[in-house]
Amino acid sequence: MFDIGWSELVVLGVIALIVVGPKELPALLRTIGRYTGFLKKQASEFRAQFDQAMREAELDQIKKDVQSFKDDITSTVQATTKTLTDEIDSAKRQLEIPELDDPDAHDADGMPIQKPRAASPPPAAAVPPPAADAPAASPAVPNDTQSRHEPSATDTMKSGA
Repeated sequence: MFDIGWSELVVLGVIALIVVGPKELPALLRTIGRYTGFLKKQASEFRAQFDQAMREAELDQIKKDVQSFKDDITSTVQATTKTLTDEIDSAKRQLEIPELDDPDAHDADGMPIQKPRAASPPPAAAVPPPAADAPAASPAVPNDTQSRHEPSATDTMKSGA
């Protein structure tokens, strides 16, 4: 900052000694040291506040960038969702056959279009109805109590458990 060499400092010291005197010179140097320290402290605080303001400005810029990225991603997702929804609706429309709802509809050959019939259940005549006076047959599959065997006290004693 200042380019002061030793020779200039010696000249300044001799002038200060002549002007102030030897008795007041230590107090003057002490006062100059205090003011110099005060100025350094103020410069350090200013620099710290300036650096903090720069960091906050950088953080604000980063927040703006992140918000911008978020907005871009949101708009892209919304556009993609809309496109997919439109494609799905288009596919649904292509799969629907509106002619089936019209009773007078005809195909390209002029033949009437008929709705496909739902599959009907097989006729019930293949299974004979049970006779009213016939005795009820025992079920082929044993019921739950017949198929389950719980060990009795004697079975437990025999096994040695």
